[in-house]
Amino acid sequence: MWITRGFVLAILVVCCILAPCVQGCKPAAQNAELPPEFDIVTQTWQLLKQDYIDKDKLDPKKLSQGAVRGMLESLDDPYSAYVEPEIRQLELSDFEGKFEGIGAEITLRDKQLMIVTPLSNSPAEKAGLKPGDKIVKINGEPTSKMSLVEATLKIRGPKGTAVNLTILREGDTEPFDVMIVRDEIKLESVVYEMRKDIGYVKITRFQKSTGKDLRNALKDIIGRGGQGIVLDLRNNPGGVLEAAVDVASEFLVMGTVAQVVDSEGKQSFIPVKPGGVGTKLHLIVLVNHGSASASEIVAGALQDYGRAKLAGNKTFGKGSVQMVRELKDGSALHITAYRWLTPHGRPIDGVGLSPDFTLDLEGEQLIDWAVDYLENLVKTDYRIDTYSLTKDRALFYSPHHVTSLSKGSRGLLNWFAGRSQSG
Repeated sequence: MWITRGFVLAILVVCCILAPCVQGCKPAAQNAELPPEFDIVTQTWQLLKQDYIDKDKLDPKKLSQGAVRGMLESLDDPYSAYVEPEIRQLELSDFEGKFEGIGAEITLRDKQLMIVTPLSNSPAEKAGLKPGDKIVKINGEPTSKMSLVEATLKIRGPKGTAVNLTILREGDTEPFDVMIVRDEIKLESVVYEMRKDIGYVKITRFQKSTGKDLRNALKDIIGRGGQGIVLDLRNNPGGVLEAAVDVASEFLVMGTVAQVVDSEGKQSFIPVKPGGVGTKLHLIVLVNHGSASASEIVAGALQDYGRAKLAGNKTFGKGSVQMVRELKDGSALHITAYRWLTPHGRPIDGVGLSPDFTLDLEGEQLIDWAVDYLENLVKTDYRIDTYSLTKDRALFYSPHHVTSLSKGSRGLLNWFAGRSQSG
């Protein structure tokens, strides 16, 4: 159910848009009468207590978590899931864009804990850790039977504290110890550089700081004479929905970022936030099958309004939003609560976005193509002063839309409009 791309000492959730339960969401029913079909859950617990031979294995916490996990799995929805307390904390760190640890992406390969890569300028890099290094022990404890989550939690820790890793390097026969002092690690979701007079911007994930980081990058690019932007969303699995709205709003003057349909079938409209700094820049967006969820929200809005062409390959096709509901023990539920459509009402789920330019180019080749494409636009001196938004081209945010929404949808919309605290 969960797809992982290794750990940056945090869980990276793939193909997911998460929205916190905000003001206006319907509260969870307390002590609601359960359907009679749930009687077998209580009956099972009672029979286990009565008959099971190894009574010490009857851990109510583990059993209850297993029951909840089973309920979510029975929905046959790959995006609705039960998240254990430990993983929930790692997940929060990822979406916040920072955590305290050594700054290395790790994975399990052939049941061996391994360094994928140390992050740039991190304690792990400064300590000399290299891709492919095997972590044999953590503070003297063998890692052979550790899960990836357990190992991550042991390596992470408060800033200023130390962790001792026993490393076996490829080609060596004897392991060696490395003492690393933990620090605050910032996960950069926006990286950029100038390619002549074109700014190349890569967004790796959508976290809470992504909109602000993109805005700062655009200001710097404009200040350095940038005439256009190559926005690279390839292999971006998604993230926080509000960040997708922030990103799209940097390039759109007005209109709607996406349409949202709630569990009652009621429709709402997520408006563009005014004041984007990139609205007059030439723009092209790079996508591929790894562009999912929040990436598709951004790409779909820009394509619908004719603001940018998409280049590359068809996107993943993930058109749902998961509401995060916290449980009493610190765990959480990811519940598919909304379906989203592009501003023009195009469905995405299971369909994806087709690029305007379908190209088999990858890596730097596609970037070079996009830079050349924008440079040709600049040469024609074609300027985007504004673009037409008519009734058939846009869905506008209005009091009528708000009054027609359900409470839950209105709360979600108000959150996007900045009127309530995000969770």
